Amino acid sequence: MPSVTTRFFHTGSAAQPFRLRDGGELPGVTLAYETWGELNAERSNAILLFHALSGSHHAAGLNTGIEGLDQIWQPELHEGWWSDMIGPGLAIDTDRYFVICANYLGGCYGSTGPSSIHPETGKPWGSAFPHVTAADQVEIQARLLDELGIENLTAVIGPSVGGLVALTFATRFPDRVRNVISIASGYKTTVLNRLVLFEQILAIENDRNFNGGDYYEGSPPLYGLALARMISHKTFVHLDAIERRARQDVVQPDDVLSWYRVRDQFQSYMLHQGKKFVKRFDANTYLRIIDLWSRFDGAAEGDAETAENLFERSRLAGQKWLVFSIDSDFCFYPEEQTELVSHLERAKVEVMHITVHSDKGHDSFLLEPDMYTPHIAWVLGKS
Repeated sequence: MPSVTTRFFHTGSAAQPFRLRDGGELPGVTLAYETWGELNAERSNAILLFHALSGSHHAAGLNTGIEGLDQIWQPELHEGWWSDMIGPGLAIDTDRYFVICANYLGGCYGSTGPSSIHPETGKPWGSAFPHVTAADQVEIQARLLDELGIENLTAVIGPSVGGLVALTFATRFPDRVRNVISIASGYKTTVLNRLVLFEQILAIENDRNFNGGDYYEGSPPLYGLALARMISHKTFVHLDAIERRARQDVVQPDDVLSWYRVRDQFQSYMLHQGKKFVKRFDANTYLRIIDLWSRFDGAAEGDAETAENLFERSRLAGQKWLVFSIDSDFCFYPEEQTELVSHLERAKVEVMHITVHSDKGHDSFLLEPDMYTPHIAWVLGKS
């Protein structure tokens, strides 16, 4: 597997801070990103990829270390999360396309986030790190494209939360995007998802070590973050798949909480997922990204009055959309993609809607590349 190196983009300063949609500002921003393939002479073959909630900019290849991330860059992250989709001859063919993926603002894998050092205090930002929105994410990534000399994109692609950010980029910068590929995502966060996300927020906030977000000089809120991950994990993985995995994975029958002893392999499996996750993620970053997700409304992020106003931009720009649903998805239910497609159709945007039949749930886009490859390759091949 080819190796890839993380690169860093810097923008903003104390004199010219990066101003955020909710009123906060950052005196300087760093984005960690990786690229695959070669940019052509016309700089017209670029694809911008957005990662999921707990993903990273390391989407393909092998990366065994990132500067400053010795503790959190765990072995499970070394192989790119979409290595079966990005590469020579694959769905996103790096013999043809130049692919870019950046770690989100507020992230914990090299981009400026709550664990980064505040230049005025010399300590981690912690609770002082501002709220970020999808609009903020795309504004800063547009600056990255400007730095790379890329004016127009062959496509923006995003699975899960990444699909929300891809939608926002495509509608805030319609003339820069020819194709939009949204996978297991949506148009506006549902009430159900907002409640599930709120449960995760409470899990972290109520950990005795959270300290309002200022925990970097003490013990981190590991139990709260583990519980948040357990709450979310059962929406990412179909329950049938959880049952199969729990029977295959190592069972830890000696797990004891305070009074309760873990009774079966399913409880043990979920606890194992939570314990594993806290080694590779930061609680404050988790809060910032699920806050972005919880408040997401496509029209609001695009400063549009209605969905029809929003997607009129896509129609006028001649964009083509490919929207994937997963029929067993308990995270972004298929009805959410149906809503998105309906808005696109009413705006007379060219859209293709594919339903993937899978027993893997939301994680299908990570586990079953063959389900997505023909459609993605066909859409990109027409560009």
